Amino acid sequence: MAIENEVKLIGIWSSGFVTRVMIALNLKGVEYEFLPDDLSNKSELLLNSNPVYKKVPVLIHGDKSVCESLVIVQYIDQVWASSGPSILPADPYDRAIVRFWAAYVDDKLTSQIRVLILKEDEKSKAEAAEQLFTALLLLEEAFVKCSKGKSFFGGDTINLLDIALGSCINWLNAMEIITGINFLDKTKTPRLAEWAERFCSAEAAKEVLPEAEKLVEYIKFLRAANRAAAVSSSK
Repeated sequence: MAIENEVKLIGIWSSGFVTRVMIALNLKGVEYEFLPDDLSNKSELLLNSNPVYKKVPVLIHGDKSVCESLVIVQYIDQVWASSGPSILPADPYDRAIVRFWAAYVDDKLTSQIRVLILKEDEKSKAEAAEQLFTALLLLEEAFVKCSKGKSFFGGDTINLLDIALGSCINWLNAMEIITGINFLDKTKTPRLAEWAERFCSAEAAKEVLPEAEKLVEYIKFLRAANRAAAVSSSK
Protein backbone atom coordinates (compact mmCIF):
# COMPACT_ATOMS: atom_id res chain seq x y z
CA MET A 1 0.00 0.00 0.00
CA ALA A 2 1.41 3.38 -1.00
CA ILE A 3 2.33 5.75 1.80
CA GLU A 4 -0.27 8.33 0.74
CA ASN A 5 -3.01 5.73 1.20
CA GLU A 6 -1.87 4.29 4.51
CA VAL A 7 -4.49 4.39 7.25
CA LYS A 8 -3.65 4.66 10.94
CA LEU A 9 -5.91 5.12 13.95
CA ILE A 10 -4.71 6.74 17.17
CA GLY A 11 -6.82 5.62 20.12
CA ILE A 12 -7.25 3.70 23.35
CA TRP A 13 -8.93 0.31 23.73
CA SER A 14 -11.68 1.48 26.08
CA SER A 15 -12.98 4.48 24.15
CA GLY A 16 -16.39 4.07 22.57
CA PHE A 17 -15.51 6.95 20.26
CA VAL A 18 -12.50 5.00 18.98
CA THR A 19 -14.66 1.90 18.63
CA ARG A 20 -16.95 3.82 16.27
CA VAL A 21 -14.08 4.40 13.88
CA MET A 22 -12.97 0.76 14.06
CA ILE A 23 -16.49 -0.41 13.19
CA ALA A 24 -16.70 1.97 10.22
CA LEU A 25 -13.31 0.81 8.92
CA ASN A 26 -14.40 -2.81 9.31
CA LEU A 27 -17.67 -2.18 7.47
CA LYS A 28 -15.72 -0.72 4.56
CA GLY A 29 -13.05 -3.42 4.64
CA VAL A 30 -10.26 -0.88 5.15
CA GLU A 31 -6.96 -2.17 6.50
CA TYR A 32 -5.46 0.08 9.16
CA GLU A 33 -2.79 0.22 11.82
CA PHE A 34 -3.99 0.84 15.38
CA LEU A 35 -1.70 3.14 17.37
CA PRO A 36 -2.56 2.92 21.08
CA ASP A 37 -1.88 6.12 23.00
CA ASP A 38 -1.45 6.94 26.69
CA LEU A 39 -3.82 9.75 27.59
CA SER A 40 -1.93 10.43 30.82
CA ASN A 41 1.20 11.03 28.74
CA LYS A 42 -0.02 11.94 25.27
CA SER A 43 2.26 11.22 22.35
CA GLU A 44 3.69 13.89 20.09
CA LEU A 45 1.86 12.21 17.24
CA LEU A 46 -1.50 12.71 18.96
CA LEU A 47 -0.74 16.30 19.98
CA ASN A 48 0.42 17.18 16.47
CA SER A 49 -2.43 15.33 14.76
CA ASN A 50 -5.16 16.89 16.92
CA PRO A 51 -3.71 20.19 18.18
CA VAL A 52 -7.15 21.66 18.92
CA TYR A 53 -8.71 19.04 21.24
CA LYS A 54 -5.66 16.82 21.84
CA LYS A 55 -7.84 13.72 22.19
CA VAL A 56 -8.63 10.44 20.49
CA PRO A 57 -9.70 9.18 18.06
CA VAL A 58 -7.60 10.54 15.23
CA LEU A 59 -7.62 8.93 11.80
CA ILE A 60 -4.44 9.44 9.82
CA HIS A 61 -4.97 8.89 6.10
CA GLY A 62 -1.71 9.41 4.29
CA ASP A 63 -0.62 12.91 5.31
CA LYS A 64 -4.10 13.99 6.47
CA SER A 65 -5.49 13.86 10.01
CA VAL A 66 -9.22 13.69 10.71
CA CYS A 67 -10.62 14.19 14.23
CA GLU A 68 -13.90 13.63 16.12
CA SER A 69 -15.52 10.21 15.86
CA LEU A 70 -18.71 11.07 13.96
CA VAL A 71 -16.76 13.26 11.54
CA ILE A 72 -14.27 10.44 10.97
CA VAL A 73 -17.02 7.87 10.35
CA GLN A 74 -18.59 10.13 7.71
CA TYR A 75 -15.17 10.74 6.14
CA ILE A 76 -14.63 6.98 5.90
CA ASP A 77 -18.04 6.55 4.27
CA GLN A 78 -17.25 9.15 1.63
CA VAL A 79 -13.64 8.18 0.88
CA TRP A 80 -14.44 4.47 0.58
CA ALA A 81 -17.90 5.01 -0.93
CA SER A 82 -17.54 2.09 -3.33
CA SER A 83 -16.54 -0.36 -0.58
CA GLY A 84 -19.01 -2.06 1.74
CA PRO A 85 -22.45 -0.73 2.69
CA SER A 86 -23.20 2.99 2.82
CA ILE A 87 -23.01 4.31 6.38
CA LEU A 88 -25.13 7.37 5.59
CA PRO A 89 -28.49 7.18 3.77
CA ALA A 90 -28.66 8.44 0.19
CA ASP A 91 -31.79 10.50 0.82
CA PRO A 92 -30.94 13.99 2.20
CA TYR A 93 -33.80 13.98 4.72
CA ASP A 94 -32.98 10.50 6.00
CA ARG A 95 -29.34 11.54 6.26
CA ALA A 96 -30.31 14.61 8.30
CA ILE A 97 -32.42 12.47 10.67
CA VAL A 98 -29.57 10.02 11.22
CA ARG A 99 -27.14 12.86 11.94
CA PHE A 100 -29.63 14.44 14.36
CA TRP A 101 -30.00 11.26 16.41
CA ALA A 102 -26.27 10.50 16.33
CA ALA A 103 -25.65 13.97 17.80
CA TYR A 104 -28.41 13.27 20.34
CA VAL A 105 -26.55 10.13 21.48
CA ASP A 106 -23.47 12.20 22.27
CA ASP A 107 -25.44 15.01 23.88
CA LYS A 108 -27.77 12.96 26.07
CA LEU A 109 -26.33 9.45 26.35
CA THR A 110 -22.54 9.48 26.43
CA SER A 111 -22.54 12.56 28.68
CA GLN A 112 -24.69 10.77 31.28
CA ILE A 113 -22.65 7.58 31.05
CA ARG A 114 -19.65 9.73 31.93
CA VAL A 115 -21.51 11.10 34.97
CA LEU A 116 -22.34 7.57 36.14
CA ILE A 117 -18.71 6.55 35.75
CA LEU A 118 -17.13 9.45 37.60
CA LYS A 119 -19.76 10.58 40.12
CA GLU A 120 -20.29 8.36 43.14
CA ASP A 121 -22.84 10.37 45.12
CA GLU A 122 -26.34 8.92 44.98
CA LYS A 123 -28.05 12.12 43.80
CA SER A 124 -25.83 12.52 40.74
CA LYS A 125 -26.12 8.83 39.86
CA ALA A 126 -29.92 8.84 40.19
CA GLU A 127 -30.26 11.93 38.00
CA ALA A 128 -27.93 10.48 35.36
CA ALA A 129 -29.79 7.16 35.34
CA GLU A 130 -33.13 8.93 34.91
CA GLN A 131 -31.79 10.96 31.98
CA LEU A 132 -30.36 7.81 30.41
CA PHE A 133 -33.73 6.05 30.59
CA THR A 134 -35.44 9.10 29.06
CA ALA A 135 -32.92 9.15 26.20
CA LEU A 136 -33.23 5.41 25.58
CA LEU A 137 -37.04 5.62 25.43
CA LEU A 138 -36.76 8.27 22.73
CA LEU A 139 -34.18 6.18 20.88
CA GLU A 140 -36.60 3.23 21.04
CA GLU A 141 -39.12 5.38 19.17
CA ALA A 142 -36.44 6.51 16.73
CA PHE A 143 -35.49 2.89 16.05
CA VAL A 144 -39.07 1.97 15.15
CA LYS A 145 -39.25 4.86 12.66
CA CYS A 146 -35.76 4.53 11.19
CA SER A 147 -35.54 0.74 10.93
CA LYS A 148 -38.94 0.31 9.24
CA GLY A 149 -39.27 -3.12 10.80
CA LYS A 150 -35.78 -4.28 9.87
CA SER A 151 -32.71 -5.21 11.93
CA PHE A 152 -30.85 -1.92 12.30
CA PHE A 153 -31.42 1.83 12.35
CA GLY A 154 -30.09 1.62 8.79
CA GLY A 155 -32.59 -1.07 7.83
CA ASP A 156 -30.75 -4.15 6.61
CA THR A 157 -27.34 -2.59 7.21
CA ILE A 158 -25.54 -0.68 9.96
CA ASN A 159 -25.56 3.10 9.58
CA LEU A 160 -24.12 6.12 11.40
CA LEU A 161 -26.72 6.00 14.18
CA ASP A 162 -26.17 2.27 14.73
CA ILE A 163 -22.46 2.98 15.13
CA ALA A 164 -22.97 6.00 17.41
CA LEU A 165 -25.33 4.19 19.78
CA GLY A 166 -23.73 0.77 19.38
CA SER A 167 -20.45 2.06 20.76
CA CYS A 168 -22.27 2.70 24.07
CA ILE A 169 -23.76 -0.79 24.51
CA ASN A 170 -21.00 -2.42 26.53
CA TRP A 171 -20.53 0.73 28.62
CA LEU A 172 -24.22 0.41 29.54
CA ASN A 173 -23.69 -3.29 30.24
CA ALA A 174 -20.69 -2.46 32.44
CA MET A 175 -22.72 0.09 34.38
CA GLU A 176 -25.43 -2.57 34.85
CA ILE A 177 -22.83 -4.85 36.46
CA ILE A 178 -21.72 -2.05 38.79
CA THR A 179 -25.09 -0.46 39.63
CA GLY A 180 -27.52 -3.34 39.15
CA ILE A 181 -29.58 -1.15 36.82
CA ASN A 182 -30.56 -2.76 33.51
CA PHE A 183 -30.48 0.15 31.09
CA LEU A 184 -31.37 -1.94 28.03
CA ASP A 185 -34.45 -3.40 29.70
CA LYS A 186 -36.54 -5.62 27.41
CA THR A 187 -39.70 -4.61 29.28
CA LYS A 188 -39.07 -0.87 28.71
CA THR A 189 -37.23 -0.74 25.39
CA PRO A 190 -37.77 -4.17 23.82
CA ARG A 191 -36.82 -3.28 20.26
CA LEU A 192 -33.69 -1.45 21.37
CA ALA A 193 -32.66 -4.40 23.55
CA GLU A 194 -33.06 -6.79 20.61
CA TRP A 195 -31.20 -4.38 18.33
CA ALA A 196 -28.31 -4.24 20.82
CA GLU A 197 -27.93 -8.02 20.70
CA ARG A 198 -27.91 -8.00 16.90
CA PHE A 199 -25.42 -5.15 16.76
CA CYS A 200 -22.99 -6.84 19.15
CA SER A 201 -23.13 -9.98 17.01
CA ALA A 202 -22.47 -8.12 13.74
CA GLU A 203 -19.17 -9.05 12.11
CA ALA A 204 -17.91 -5.46 11.96
CA ALA A 205 -18.60 -4.83 15.64
CA LYS A 206 -18.08 -8.00 17.65
CA GLU A 207 -14.29 -8.10 17.43
CA VAL A 208 -13.73 -4.47 18.42
CA LEU A 209 -16.36 -3.76 21.09
CA PRO A 210 -14.56 -3.75 24.47
CA GLU A 211 -15.76 -6.46 26.86
CA ALA A 212 -18.11 -5.23 29.59
CA GLU A 213 -16.10 -7.06 32.27
CA LYS A 214 -12.91 -5.27 31.23
CA LEU A 215 -14.76 -1.96 31.26
CA VAL A 216 -15.93 -2.66 34.82
CA GLU A 217 -12.31 -2.93 35.93
CA TYR A 218 -11.45 0.22 33.97
CA ILE A 219 -14.32 2.11 35.63
CA LYS A 220 -13.04 1.05 39.05
CA PHE A 221 -9.61 2.37 38.07
CA LEU A 222 -11.08 5.69 36.87
CA ARG A 223 -13.08 6.12 40.06
CA ALA A 224 -10.04 5.42 42.23
CA ALA A 225 -7.99 7.92 40.23
CA ASN A 226 -10.78 10.47 40.50
CA ARG A 227 -10.97 10.03 44.29
CA ALA A 228 -7.20 10.36 44.60
CA ALA A 229 -7.23 13.54 42.53
CA ALA A 230 -10.01 14.99 44.70
CA VAL A 231 -8.06 14.25 47.88
CA SER A 232 -4.90 15.75 46.41
CA SER A 233 -6.65 18.96 45.31
CA SER A 234 -8.21 19.43 48.76
CA LYS A 235 -4.84 19.47 50.53
